[in-house]
Amino acid sequence: MTTGRSLVELGLAEAPRDRPLSYPGVWPAGSGLLHGDRMLPLDRLTYPDRSPVLAVGSNASPGQLRHKFAEFGLTTPVPMVRVRVTGVDVGVSAHVSRMGYVSAAPVKSAGSARELFLIWLDPRQLEVIDASEGARLPEGNFRRVWVPSPGVCLELADGTLLPGAYVYVNRHGVLRDGDGAPRRHPGQLPLLTELLRRSAGLRELFGDTPEEFSARARADVTRCARGTRLFAELGWVTSSGLEEYAPGHPGGTGPGAELPPTEG
Repeated sequence: MTTGRSLVELGLAEAPRDRPLSYPGVWPAGSGLLHGDRMLPLDRLTYPDRSPVLAVGSNASPGQLRHKFAEFGLTTPVPMVRVRVTGVDVGVSAHVSRMGYVSAAPVKSAGSARELFLIWLDPRQLEVIDASEGARLPEGNFRRVWVPSPGVCLELADGTLLPGAYVYVNRHGVLRDGDGAPRRHPGQLPLLTELLRRSAGLRELFGDTPEEFSARARADVTRCARGTRLFAELGWVTSSGLEEYAPGHPGGTGPGAELPPTEG
């Protein structure tokens, strides 16, 4: 048995769904193959028979992914590939999750560059992640869209440039900063601390501390929906800039956005 590769040994086992204030969870130090409760080495960086999904939040947490797939009885391996991303950054979803946190969402950010993860999913794995994001529900929190180059630049460690990737765009929009632009996600504790400080309405709904916020939000769908509406009522919400790629949007990728692109 391979030693030193278990999620526990690597410090990757904890899932934000169990400890919401740890969101987005611990990400791997580098690329690897998530296989059950182990992270194994990769033998390649691209997988033409799978769909590349850009993870900006807990989908880059092996512990969270393991939980999501286990709920559906899936144990098939998931390649997680570190990628340098230009043109997309990590914003803040304009909704309160019933998991007890305010999640991340991708935002358009011309010129910004950072390291994120691509998870390469087979068709069944993609269905599971879609379900976890509400992507196939008319009122779900996210919708999956294909963002092609040059809308996003995705460079792998070997210099390979990818033609694009799927992202989950929040249907509610994202939270904005003082200038009206999408704000960046600073991590759960500082985010909730600031949001509660700024709004008496949020404190009335969720309490005075991040711990109270998380406890009151967990599994309380009605309270979460009220919090989501309050974000909009406070004028804190703006678009992510990625809506243009959504099916049905002028200039978007159209209905075919739900299907992996053909690689030639």
